[in-house]
Amino acid sequence: MSFKGLVRELREMRDGIGSMSRRGIEGRHWRNRTRSHIAPDVAPLELINQGQWASLPPELLLDIIRRIEESETTWPARTVVVYCASVCKSWRNVTKEIVKTPEECGRLTFPISLKQPGPRDSPIQCYIRRDRATSTHRLYFGLTPSETESDKLLLAAKKIRKATSTEFALSLVPDDFSRASSTYVGKLRQVPTTAYTSDINHFTIYDCQPPSDTAIQHDHNRSSQRFHKKQVSPRLPACSYSIATISYELNVLRTRGPRRMNCIMHSIPISSIQEGGTAPTPKSFPHSFDDKHSHPSPSFKAKDLNAPHATSSSSGPICVDPLILKNKAPRWHEQLQCWCLNFKGRVTVASVKNFQLVASVDPSHNVLAAEQDKVILQFGKIGKDIFTMDYRYPLSAFQAFAICLSSFDTKPACE
Repeated sequence: MSFKGLVRELREMRDGIGSMSRRGIEGRHWRNRTRSHIAPDVAPLELINQGQWASLPPELLLDIIRRIEESETTWPARTVVVYCASVCKSWRNVTKEIVKTPEECGRLTFPISLKQPGPRDSPIQCYIRRDRATSTHRLYFGLTPSETESDKLLLAAKKIRKATSTEFALSLVPDDFSRASSTYVGKLRQVPTTAYTSDINHFTIYDCQPPSDTAIQHDHNRSSQRFHKKQVSPRLPACSYSIATISYELNVLRTRGPRRMNCIMHSIPISSIQEGGTAPTPKSFPHSFDDKHSHPSPSFKAKDLNAPHATSSSSGPICVDPLILKNKAPRWHEQLQCWCLNFKGRVTVASVKNFQLVASVDPSHNVLAAEQDKVILQFGKIGKDIFTMDYRYPLSAFQAFAICLSSFDTKPACE
């Protein structure tokens, strides 16, 4: 069979699996995950483990999937790689072994890629579309908006207003932001202001899982202590992990102008940007299908999720010396009479929301000057309700998107 024929067979197999799941397993977790346009990183049914495709010789299977992974480099064609992981368990294991992290290959493949650090050399370029009517924000993969946006949806967020604060719930799909959903990934929460913090707006980023597999294992050992006998299911997400805090300070005399922004990444050590340093890189979601343990998993709906016995938040793994990001100071342009930053053509509309984040490094740390000047995250406006977002190591797409969402808040310090 030719290579193109194999790809065609995979597409037909994908369609068959999708129709079978719609007929026989309505309401299952697989239906929710297929709405994510990155597609699931696990197989929908164990029933498909049997068949002619599962009996391929390991050497042949490895060569086939490697060729597919190398040839399909961009979306939507890269969905073929995900189809391979959905054939059966053996195909899934080989595919996940071949597909590298965004840090290594610069590509986004499975949903877990959104929780992994971006590439070191060049940023991953995305854009955000805001819908004012529904208070939602959608993150897409790509340089600019196109007609095939549905093939590139990465994350979605919905703004939820409360009496004393504002929250953004983040999900893999654009129509389900429930914390009990299998597609829920985290949230951004504004810290209520007080008389002592009226000049500063604080936000906290919460992740639904620890930022590393080591922390997941440690959390599993403590899982029995977190659940109450009245809780609907021990597989429900019992807590959120605080991974970062963001603060906006008012300008002098409370006037409009360049924002002063600081991000403390509690889950990323400053050593990650030093020579030989690494950032936490989770390999899988703790609530994956092939997980036979009692890790917190939002696979079931709950009515008493916010009951008093459920732990609502957790400090998570806090770094002793965390990475701190600050906004790059703009320069005043005499001819244009405005503050300017070099976005290298990625931002075309002037806005107070535009920013670039670089590492704030103490002289005592052994960090190269090139790393200190490198823009880790940049965000800016290119049209009405359309913004670009470019991020790189050590931030993940989830962390970068959450930071950008804080810029949409309408409090005085953010304007």
